[in-house]
Amino acid sequence: MAKLQDIVDFCNKITRRDEIADFTGANNGLQLQNNGEVNRVGAAVDAGRFPFEKAIEQGIDLLIVHHGLFWNTPTHYSGPLYDKLKLAMDNNLAVYSSHLPLDAHPEIGNNRLLAKALDLDPIDWFLHHEGTPIALLAKAPSSRDELKARLQKEFGENITAIEFGSKNPDKVAVLTGSGRSALDEMKAMGTDTLITGELRQEHFNLAQEQGFNLYPCGHYATERYGVTALADLVSAEFNLESTFIQTNCPL
Repeated sequence: MAKLQDIVDFCNKITRRDEIADFTGANNGLQLQNNGEVNRVGAAVDAGRFPFEKAIEQGIDLLIVHHGLFWNTPTHYSGPLYDKLKLAMDNNLAVYSSHLPLDAHPEIGNNRLLAKALDLDPIDWFLHHEGTPIALLAKAPSSRDELKARLQKEFGENITAIEFGSKNPDKVAVLTGSGRSALDEMKAMGTDTLITGELRQEHFNLAQEQGFNLYPCGHYATERYGVTALADLVSAEFNLESTFIQTNCPL
């Protein structure tokens, strides 16, 4: 057993929560407390009802998530939001959220760990959000065919390959989750190739017109890494079991 506040302090320090500005309303940190004690920690991409139910079934009393409970201040604690909060509180489930701090982290961030899973060596960071670079630039493999093969090995056949750029790029950009913000800066960073989670329909035309290789692999799928790594660090530091809550989100 560990004290909830000790774990929160540990997570805040590891993620540099107070140093990294996030999107308005992200509310990183402890979003919902429990009775103050933790026996088992879990990780999930989203603070959704289904992850809550699965966490409770497995005896988890602290769930670390990437996408938290709130993005704007709720005007009514009613309906599905009330049900979800009541479910967590009735079952002593605390919720800790970390968004951009777990994208930008140089060791346990989503971008860094995705690059590591694909055996891509990091070169630099770019795409600053209020002073913090949140996208990774890495050394590309021998060809885009090899890159696609590695992506298919990591994510299965669910990836989309939009290939109008270099057949042998020197560098590849990695931006998990929504990748559209990277497109304006990529060529200045010396690459036309992007691995990301999701894009919009308009980016197919942009890829044709400007010569991009774009590989959307799923917003959910590309953002499993950071929360899992943070939960594993908590597990090791406080001698607790940790579990990733899989929801099989296809988006």
